[in-house]
Amino acid sequence: MIRIEHAVKYLDKKVVLDDVNLEFEDGKIYGLRGRNGAGKTMILRAIAGLIHLKHGTITIDGQIIHQDIDFPPELGLLIESNNVLPDFTLRKNLQLLAKIRKVATDEMIDEAILRVGLDPKDRRKVRQYSLGMKQRAAIAQAIFEQPKLILLDEPTNAIDLDGVKSMRAIFEQEKQRGASIILASHNPEDLSVLADEVIDMAEGKVINAQ
Repeated sequence: MIRIEHAVKYLDKKVVLDDVNLEFEDGKIYGLRGRNGAGKTMILRAIAGLIHLKHGTITIDGQIIHQDIDFPPELGLLIESNNVLPDFTLRKNLQLLAKIRKVATDEMIDEAILRVGLDPKDRRKVRQYSLGMKQRAAIAQAIFEQPKLILLDEPTNAIDLDGVKSMRAIFEQEKQRGASIILASHNPEDLSVLADEVIDMAEGKVINAQ
């Protein structure tokens, strides 16, 4: 369970989160909808512990971000530009990340790479990938440890139509596994197909949740 209470955030004296109150349950997919600057990415960043709020709290399973914990303990993350290291293969990237939590095996890494339509034996460095392949790589990074919480910012960007269908199927599978998924997307079909609940945002405020 994730609870956001009275979240306020300023950037350059501008309000980017304006008294946001939300709850997210386990095993559901939530869609964040709104124009650029509406606050969607800022919500994801706050939940991930990447920013500090001016006011309010974010609680993950009873633990407050930046008070009890620095970030969610089981987190898969794709926010804006992906953080896959460009001078390593994708497999090496995931192996390096796996050393932090010591959860994922080489078999889990290979399975995640295959699931997103890439080849774990590909010796190319990530910087040699196309934009669509880089996006698939970022999704592999978000899911390979089978986290309880997955945050996705525009996850189907730069991916071809067949690939989009495959990625949506992966997100559904992760939901069935019990993960909570919060995704921000400008693609209305992503939200209509995937989201159990859509949250509309504008100017840092929640204007509708359904």
